[in-house]
Amino acid sequence: MTKISPPLSDLPIKTADGGFYDGFSLNVTVTSKLAVGALVLWAVAFPDSAGRVLTGLNSFILANFAAWYVFVMAFFVLVCAALALWPAAGRMKLGHDDERPEFSNFSWFSMMFGAGIGVGMLTWSVAEPIYHFQTNPEVIQGDVGAASAQNALNAFKWSYLHWGLSAWSSYAVAGLALGFFAYRRGLPLTIRSALTPLFGSRLSGPLGHAIDSVAVVATILGVAQTIGFGVEQFVAGMSRIGFGGWLLNEAGTASGMGIVFAICVIMLASTLSALSGVGKGIKWLSNLNMGLSILLLTVLILFGATGFGLKAFFLGIGEYLVALPGMLFTVYAADGTQIGADLAAWQGSWTVFYWAWWVAFAPFVGLFLARISRGRTIREFVLGAMVVPSIMCFVWFAFAGGTAINLELTGVADGALYAATDGGKIFTMVSLLLGDLWGWIMAVVIVILLLTYLVTSADSAVLIVNTINAAGDEGPKARPHILFWGAALGIVVAALLLVGGLTAIQTAMVIGALPFSLVMILMCLSLFKAIYRDGMRSKQGVEAVTVDAPARSDPA
Repeated sequence: MTKISPPLSDLPIKTADGGFYDGFSLNVTVTSKLAVGALVLWAVAFPDSAGRVLTGLNSFILANFAAWYVFVMAFFVLVCAALALWPAAGRMKLGHDDERPEFSNFSWFSMMFGAGIGVGMLTWSVAEPIYHFQTNPEVIQGDVGAASAQNALNAFKWSYLHWGLSAWSSYAVAGLALGFFAYRRGLPLTIRSALTPLFGSRLSGPLGHAIDSVAVVATILGVAQTIGFGVEQFVAGMSRIGFGGWLLNEAGTASGMGIVFAICVIMLASTLSALSGVGKGIKWLSNLNMGLSILLLTVLILFGATGFGLKAFFLGIGEYLVALPGMLFTVYAADGTQIGADLAAWQGSWTVFYWAWWVAFAPFVGLFLARISRGRTIREFVLGAMVVPSIMCFVWFAFAGGTAINLELTGVADGALYAATDGGKIFTMVSLLLGDLWGWIMAVVIVILLLTYLVTSADSAVLIVNTINAAGDEGPKARPHILFWGAALGIVVAALLLVGGLTAIQTAMVIGALPFSLVMILMCLSLFKAIYRDGMRSKQGVEAVTVDAPARSDPA
């Protein structure tokens, strides 16, 4: 048997030795700044041209790459299941074999959920079930009636698909690959390190710079999407609790002044939090928004449609799990019929859009998950990062969305929830549910919760982007760079919202996610190769873990 060599444990990345970019990779930092800056300037200076080009590219991608996104996400789910079930992989730790997790389970789950898709819960846990209650593939094909009691579980089945195991599998894949190579190999905590079994030391050069630059741009666009949704809802909430009609335009959506106001508040708070680091500001905010989330959810369970919510949770999960294989692998294509065209349009607007969003979000959430998961086993990581947050999402959708659907089914809402904007639906719902006074109080809680989620996502993204730019250095970053990326993220969101609304952000994000989806496929293959070869090393007595064992204190 050929003796297998030890794994690569040194991947030098050239960084500046002094000056403004001291400690940062000029190739990655400058390239990503130029790319993001060019996008903003293009959108602001040539809004009509930018709108036409982005729309054309978006249509091209949805028409030609819908199947790619569908099958890529199905692949991630299978990869996570295989890694959790594979005995040799499941027992491996993201770190030295003797390491213990840095954060408690509560803080770990809080930071995962808050930085992952916590913001989306406040918008889409109400808005999406209501939408799918009115139309979904079963309705389009004529199997059930729109907005009928028979269609209720379908509304949750499709919502669970978009926010459940598939979404979190993409995050888990990215987080596992990054954590494995950073904390078992001692490689830099950057995207390129996850591809070392495939490309080796060549990743120190232009190939690695390009991969990390793509990850930075995808991260900015993915987080911009999340903040864009949050800005619309934050403005709706501030208007609802009495900050004035100037925040909204005649259509009931955020006005230009409202967008600028919200961006300034969110980015100022997030930048201050980012300056304090993961262990202080971000951890504190994550625990706060988890506590407020539990409070809001408790109110919905106690005063909402509890029975309907329990049915949506248990029966909805059953429907979802039974239909999951088909939903994961089905691609709707325009076949010349109206039904075929409607199915393809629905999938492009919902499933494909979500899959692109989660892929664009994966470098940010994955690197953040790796950063907070050192010392956990692969099996623990998969179960914690994929299953537990999915169940939390299901609970939110069941009781928030279930209450909203029940209000419409029973006639209490009388179409008010259908008519409300996506961001305004949750405020309309609590007002109908609790009355004017308590509805206003709960609206204040939701606005505070939304702000903490937005701040957590934004400041985490700033730290992650700087970690990639600094060649994986997890230590404190220079304040000017934190301030730059905080401002850049806010300007990207504001510019795209003012030029083309959420559609412009969605289009830019779908385009930016495409190249990174290929990088994620390679990350999966790289991880499998590394684990398999580590098993061979173990049999031959070759050391596979190249990080130092954690220091142990003397017993008292």
